Amino acid sequence: MSQLPLNAAEDLINANEGWVQSIIRDNPNFFKDSATHPQKPKVLWIGCSDSRVPAAVVTRSMPGDIFTHTNIANQFHAFDDNANSVLSFAVDPVDVEHVVLVGHSVCGGAQAAIRAAAEVPAEPRNPLMRWLTPLIELVRTLDLSGLPENDAVDKVVEANVFRQVHNICKSESIVTAWAVGKKVSVHGWVYDLATGRNQRARRPTPSAKMPQV
Repeated sequence: MSQLPLNAAEDLINANEGWVQSIIRDNPNFFKDSATHPQKPKVLWIGCSDSRVPAAVVTRSMPGDIFTHTNIANQFHAFDDNANSVLSFAVDPVDVEHVVLVGHSVCGGAQAAIRAAAEVPAEPRNPLMRWLTPLIELVRTLDLSGLPENDAVDKVVEANVFRQVHNICKSESIVTAWAVGKKVSVHGWVYDLATGRNQRARRPTPSAKMPQV
């Protein structure tokens, strides 16, 4: 559960000051160095906007360690200039060596996609449904019949991770980087809210309708 009180916005300002002082005690030049030297993270983290999966916190990372991009249900769409520009900048000039696509258990986006997939196909009724359309289409290729709700969500989460890894590997930025010999690895992880651990995604068993990725 969140520990922030009702006046959370103001308390974030106060918490920031406390954090600044703790960093300065350990490394007096940390912020000066951050402002005067270019960032050199080795990892791009593409994850979900869920507040329970903060990349820096769950990896015990410091500012400058991870280049990050988040959105609902950790999607990477070919039509999304936001995600593609982040990837492009991360690969060149930031020169990351690893791109990590991170899904997580109990994903609200996956749950919404499962509900929408069970309905009669229709035009998306709001921005969220438009955004989730590719995930909804993926859900319709999966055999979720007879699965308990939690297991169905887990299956969608892992299939989604593999689909987005596939999309990243097909992106112009990665294809170009590999063509010129850049050593950039693409990974798929799932963060388990119940244990706090990141794990490599397990490739889902495809149904007859599920395309190979």
